Amino acid sequence: MMNRKVAALIATAAVVFAACSSGASATPAASTAASVEPSMAASAAPSASAAASASAAASGCVVGVSWNNYQQPRWAAHDQPNIKATVEAGGGTYIDADANLSNEQQLTDINTLISKGAKVLIILAQDAKAVLPAIKTAADAGIPVIAYDRLIEDPSTLYVTFDNVLVGQAQAAAVLNKVPKGNYVLIKGDPGDANASTFLPQGWDKAGLAAKVASGDIKLLNGPTGTFTDAWKTEKAQSNMEAIIDKANADGKKIDAILAENDSTALGVVGALTAKSYGFPPLSGQDGDTANLNNVALGKQYVDVWKNANELGKAAGAAALQLCNGTKMADLKLPSGLIDPSVAPAAGLVATVALAPVADLAGADRERLGDGAVEAFLGGPASSRPELDPTRMVSSAHPVTLVHGADDAVVPLHQSETYAAAHRGTVLDAVPGAGHFDLIDPTSPAWPEVLAAIHAVANR
Repeated sequence: MMNRKVAALIATAAVVFAACSSGASATPAASTAASVEPSMAASAAPSASAAASASAAASGCVVGVSWNNYQQPRWAAHDQPNIKATVEAGGGTYIDADANLSNEQQLTDINTLISKGAKVLIILAQDAKAVLPAIKTAADAGIPVIAYDRLIEDPSTLYVTFDNVLVGQAQAAAVLNKVPKGNYVLIKGDPGDANASTFLPQGWDKAGLAAKVASGDIKLLNGPTGTFTDAWKTEKAQSNMEAIIDKANADGKKIDAILAENDSTALGVVGALTAKSYGFPPLSGQDGDTANLNNVALGKQYVDVWKNANELGKAAGAAALQLCNGTKMADLKLPSGLIDPSVAPAAGLVATVALAPVADLAGADRERLGDGAVEAFLGGPASSRPELDPTRMVSSAHPVTLVHGADDAVVPLHQSETYAAAHRGTVLDAVPGAGHFDLIDPTSPAWPEVLAAIHAVANR
């Protein structure tokens, strides 16, 4: 049974605009609410009460953090200090490693963190697929994993992030309001990051981009899906943008607006515009990095979305302490006083997403699924352990969504259908044409259905 545990927190996202006149100053717009998918954190050290409650439970806890690229300003300025402070205030030990944009190095780093005694891992993945062997190693060792700010599609991980659909929506809404018609360029992040490939573009479309493209009001100069930026590198974004400018000039087309998914890619776009003496069409970004806020003030970037990554760091640190103490993911809660209630009015596990689950053990046993795997797992027939059968358990207090391939020959669809019939309120998404392993393959046509299910429950 493949479960995705999703916790939710509300965070503040400040949207900063370039001044409408000379561009010599920046004027903050009214703050917008950017919810967080699974989160927990803030800029100050944890409160005494929160730290005291955590320390009693976390003595001896070693939390290992694997960064994909610690050189990106946000991680050192906001996320890492708050993860570290929360863990240490709770009596735990913080250790970390930086993969410096290397998939191979991240696998090595995670193994090293495990060898150093990490009881819980927080992983900011360089690539959601490439990191999976290390996730399996951790799972085999009984080490809980928190996927930090980037989705890792593995049944054992807790996903802690912002609502990046809402972030994308804020970006696009600002730029579309400024430039409702014209020629747009889309600069995306790394294709291996679901934020870049799925969540942020969903936000752009939610703000109206797709509708305007369909109506003809907006034409995409690098369409239909835009240009991805390997590893979110500023240098790569600049070279990509320079090529787009050259082609636009050759075609006699003017670039009216640019949607860039984050600040590192936006910096690359500004570098390209400067190198080509092009001027500065309205441009988006996110993260609130100092260089980008300066560009907003100078009129080189039109809008920047800042998410309170301080809060996210604390959230991850608090979750790690509880997991280290043996708390199940379904029972995670933010300690009282850890998070500013005005930023996080609600938090904790909000839902479960199960992918192709063996949800009816008695039925699976009768059908001898997996050549008797149920009996081997339980140490006897399913009828002898009804309390372990999901279909016969008390219904979950949290929403449950089942995503199941309609053509699954390994775990038939009726497994999920039986569970859904037994537990009112269960959402069953039967994906036409999908087999068992399509649901964990990011290249399969079924993958968007999985991501959509995760995002839907994260925002309930």
